[in-house]
Amino acid sequence: MTYQGLLDLAPWQVVLATLAMTHLTIIAVTLYLHRAQAHRALQLHPAVAHVLRFWLWLTTGMVTRQWVAVHRKHHAHCETEQDPHSPQVLGLRTVFWRGSELYMDAGKNVDDMVRYGHGTPDDWVERNIYSRFSWYGVALMLVVDLLLFGVYGLAVWAVQMLWIPVLAAGVINGVGHYWGYRNFETSDAATNILPWGVLIGGEELHNNHHAFPSSARLAARRWELDLGWLYIRLLSALRLARVKRLAPSPRFIEGKRTIDLDTLRALLVGRMHVVRRFSLDVLKPVTREALGSKAQPDCGISPRRAARMLAHTWSQLDESSRGRLEQLLAQSRELEVVYQFRERLQQIWERNAPSQEALLQQLQDWCHQAEATGVHALERFSRQLRGFALVGAPAS
Repeated sequence: MTYQGLLDLAPWQVVLATLAMTHLTIIAVTLYLHRAQAHRALQLHPAVAHVLRFWLWLTTGMVTRQWVAVHRKHHAHCETEQDPHSPQVLGLRTVFWRGSELYMDAGKNVDDMVRYGHGTPDDWVERNIYSRFSWYGVALMLVVDLLLFGVYGLAVWAVQMLWIPVLAAGVINGVGHYWGYRNFETSDAATNILPWGVLIGGEELHNNHHAFPSSARLAARRWELDLGWLYIRLLSALRLARVKRLAPSPRFIEGKRTIDLDTLRALLVGRMHVVRRFSLDVLKPVTREALGSKAQPDCGISPRRAARMLAHTWSQLDESSRGRLEQLLAQSRELEVVYQFRERLQQIWERNAPSQEALLQQLQDWCHQAEATGVHALERFSRQLRGFALVGAPAS
């Protein structure tokens, strides 16, 4: 008689048990490693944090410090030669199939561990067990799976070992920088793979995360779902977690016409929201009006693609795109005007001024001049910007 394990489950029950365990691994990665450790957006109760850390030792063999250091370096040098796993540099196929290897290779850099791995656990169990014997955990997991599930245990263990390398290292780091939709025009290529972050615990909303890396909630629009955030809300209700940071929420104060330091702060903190509103309220309507509904024969760019190109700063474009953009701007005074004002707004939030007062003066000048251009969409946006404010994120 074939050994069915201590639980003696039917095959379909083994499948459900496997999915439950892999789901716990995903939740451990997104809540513990990513949101709590790497970005300090969340503080977990010590007992919860250790349970998740222990589970990751069993199911992945990942060392907290190494994972956090590699991820922080990714954000610091995204889409450059120094990025440990950029599909824009290394190619999608490489990152998708070898994502886990890229993480392990990057984790061997001692200097990066010191520079980017600070603030991670350094207690006795981390030094003497989890870090020192990182692969003993997955070996123990194999034994446990065989004991619990019998002959199915090896398949269960194999799925557990592949779950993070494929879904996290492959899909998120690969596809999440290559294909999908974007809510925010970040300087990198990060995309939202799907608006419903269920399978990978909310990490599918990768563009939102790169726009606001220190936010504990990854969903940014009403119809987006971040399953990890639901777990955070549950843990918070049980007093087992505390949210430290959330992405700022934009709002417009009706009747506010004065451009003051609050307006400047809102622009600097919520610039991703400003970029999005500028694209929707200025670039798209002006582009449609200037180009009509068909691609222009001189540069072969459709209005939709043109608006997308105009949303990028000059430094973000390659030589070919810059050439097409120059052709496009030469065809329309309105497009040239709004693009120049888009570039000038970028300079303000990059803080290219010696003082806060100088930045405020730049913003005031920007609004006054935008409202005198004769471009109606730009004028309306400038008047809205005067009333821009933010609902602040919780302080740490």
